[in-house]
Amino acid sequence: MMVVISAKTGIAEAILLDNAYLTDVRTGAAGAVAAKYLAPETVHTAGQIGTGAQGRYQMEGLKTVRDYKRLLAFDLDQDRLAAYVKEIGPRLGVEVVACADAASVVRESSVVVTSTPTREPYLKAEWLHPGLHITCMGADLPEKQELETDVLARADLLVCDRKSQSFKMGELHHGIAAGVISEGADIVELGQISSCQKNGRTGEDQITICDLTGTGAQDTAIAVLALKKATALELGQTIFMR
Repeated sequence: MMVVISAKTGIAEAILLDNAYLTDVRTGAAGAVAAKYLAPETVHTAGQIGTGAQGRYQMEGLKTVRDYKRLLAFDLDQDRLAAYVKEIGPRLGVEVVACADAASVVRESSVVVTSTPTREPYLKAEWLHPGLHITCMGADLPEKQELETDVLARADLLVCDRKSQSFKMGELHHGIAAGVISEGADIVELGQISSCQKNGRTGEDQITICDLTGTGAQDTAIAVLALKKATALELGQTIFMR
């Protein structure tokens, strides 16, 4: 659940019993923001590695900013992958293809989202191609890693949600530890791009990577929005404290 507390009084204004739904939605929205500024303008084929909850929210979010027609998906769990293909195609109105390996997803897609909990990196630099954008969602703890570190060295533009956090966990954290990149490298925060302080993608042939580890500010934003909408619709119940 999320508890909304007034910054002025410290009093709890609402308890949102969302069962992590709002966190899932805001994570998908963050992926959409990344794609808005970093993906190629025209995307015919998108790729999703990891077909759990975020595999759904990420592709829903991407569809709002890039009208792709084909989706390639891969997951180690074949039953989960089959269920994903059956569900997500009609939901998004796209052709969905189950791939036999992650390499095929990366090599044949313009935009790839990774959302697996692996601690063994699997995405290789040799799979990259000009014009590719990758959004990495899975490495939300220091031990998790989806990209082999040399992938970062191939990128023309490295972006993250918050450098101070991504340097301690996520793909950038592992790249720094391996000496492939440094904290002083030209790494851009997504907020700098969305506020027009920095450029996003500037060329169709660029390889761009966005490392999203998730920030509390996103939870705050969606909780405030959800409360505002619920209040307008007169939803929920009021609890009086004595």
